[in-house]
Amino acid sequence: MASPLTAGFCELVFNSAEAPEGVEPILQILSVKKINAPGASGQDRYRLILSDGKHFIQAMIATQLNPMVESKEIDKNVLIKLTGYVTNAVQGRKLVIILQLETVPWNGEKIGNPTNLEQAQNAGGASNQSTSAAAPAPVVKQEVGGFQARQQSNAGRGGAQARAAAGGRGKQEVGPLYPIEGLSPYQNKWTIKARVTQKSDIKHYSNQRGEGKLFSVTFMDETGEIRATGFNEAVDNFYNLLEEGKVFFISRARINIAKKQFSNVNNEYEIMFENQTEIEPCDDDSVPQVKFNFKGIDDLGNTQKDELCDVIGIVKEVGELGSVTSKATNKPFAKRDIQLVDSSGHSVRLTLWGKQAETFQADDQPVIAFKGVKVGDFGGRSLSMFSSATMSVNPDIPEAHALRGWFDAEGRNTQFQQYTSAMNNAAGASGAAGGVKPSEIKTIGEAKDEGLGMSEKTDYFTTTATIAFIKQETFSYPACANPEGCNKKVVDDGSGWLCEKCDKKWDAPIHRYILSLNVMDHTGSFWITLFNDQAEQVLEVSANELMRLKDEGSDINSYFQKATGKTLTLQMMAKQDSFNDQPRVRYTCRKANVPDYRADSAHLINLINQMNV
Repeated sequence: MASPLTAGFCELVFNSAEAPEGVEPILQILSVKKINAPGASGQDRYRLILSDGKHFIQAMIATQLNPMVESKEIDKNVLIKLTGYVTNAVQGRKLVIILQLETVPWNGEKIGNPTNLEQAQNAGGASNQSTSAAAPAPVVKQEVGGFQARQQSNAGRGGAQARAAAGGRGKQEVGPLYPIEGLSPYQNKWTIKARVTQKSDIKHYSNQRGEGKLFSVTFMDETGEIRATGFNEAVDNFYNLLEEGKVFFISRARINIAKKQFSNVNNEYEIMFENQTEIEPCDDDSVPQVKFNFKGIDDLGNTQKDELCDVIGIVKEVGELGSVTSKATNKPFAKRDIQLVDSSGHSVRLTLWGKQAETFQADDQPVIAFKGVKVGDFGGRSLSMFSSATMSVNPDIPEAHALRGWFDAEGRNTQFQQYTSAMNNAAGASGAAGGVKPSEIKTIGEAKDEGLGMSEKTDYFTTTATIAFIKQETFSYPACANPEGCNKKVVDDGSGWLCEKCDKKWDAPIHRYILSLNVMDHTGSFWITLFNDQAEQVLEVSANELMRLKDEGSDINSYFQKATGKTLTLQMMAKQDSFNDQPRVRYTCRKANVPDYRADSAHLINLINQMNV
């Protein structure tokens, strides 16, 4: 029986500067291994060993293919057809980055006895090094699975051609064109073609090493997005060049583990501009525009406080420019409120800050799409736009056109329902724990038995439990005093409390709770985390006040003793993380309420009646 594998593919990849065009090889998976960078957070990454029947080579899959690993569609001895991939040299090794694939039916047996191509090629290359150094770069021509591939051996040539064909200037070659999804600290030569979807203002800072400045941008291509940061000289070189909405080639920069406290970009890595970094404008407009995941204004009532979301709406009203005074610095900070409406018949207040508040104008009631705005509960529900968020005025997307047509036809005369605090209070009073039906409440044992939080997605559930123990050692953390509500942890550098996100120093922090509790019911117990609002509700004292009492030497144990023994209905979030390389579930409380005993009793009576019947 003839082998279904694409013979010679591994050797072709090893001897080529970039992925061969027109080749969709069929390969066999010899092994699958999870390989995450030390300290990395976010989605898992998997490395494969692929065989063409004669040799094998290493590969990595894009994270959007992870479900195929978890469902065992991608597994040992499975045959796959690569329909989208790139290649790259990593520390002297050739690596295939798989972006798209199809599985091929097979009986599960291993095909042939493939050998390690890298070892064979490196051994052969060492003996011929002096000869190959003097000879001209050969042209490798191979027949691979019915396709004829022709590649130039000198690395980088294909990358320059690809950039030139795509609208670049084709200057000094630095590496093949690469997808954002495939970037990691393991690559040393790469070029991405990406659109700037967000650019921050230039921020100035001062620390023990002196003064400096920085800015950040978000790049996006068809595979994902990544944040990039430049300091000092990079600000001078690239800030004016990088315009929002424009497409660029970026190369010769460093890839680091992302600092999630400074960014909400969905990528475990980030780019750092360096002295040798090269950025070229690109005329190719095939790179997609900003991707939105819109939430309707009427859905904000079901969205958790502090959650980030995308919204689109008509600017119905624009408030006057105002300001708030920072308690820490006593300096004013510009703010402006606008009213957004959509076809759901609801409206919401959105707050702009700083320069955006000062320069904002919307006399013609435009459609604006916001990405990454923060949900607040002031006045029921509100939105706030911080530096990491972006807005697009009258974007050329279907949602904007539909909204414009609706508003011009009938929306102008609509009476919109506004969010109010009374709406939240009513929701909290209905049913057990903010509208949760007693029949929907799970025991701790049920939550564990059902494996909530053990899958890739976050699970939500509600339980009623009693506080058995509260950790007192570290009940809070010093947070940024920015009136915008930064809430990030600050550090005392001797001259003040520094917030790296805001690049500001404060005379004193605002302490916020991060409380660990052990709660129990008749089926078991687990540790949960309560953040500031929920913990303040349980302890009935602010973290700032409790820390002040502790610093003064007062006995604060009574506050914890008073809370111990309380029975609460807890709306929980269960999400998997790892500790010492072992998976575990982290349980976080989203909302805590006193149990609705009347509703619980009515539910029990109903169950008893059903049993009697």
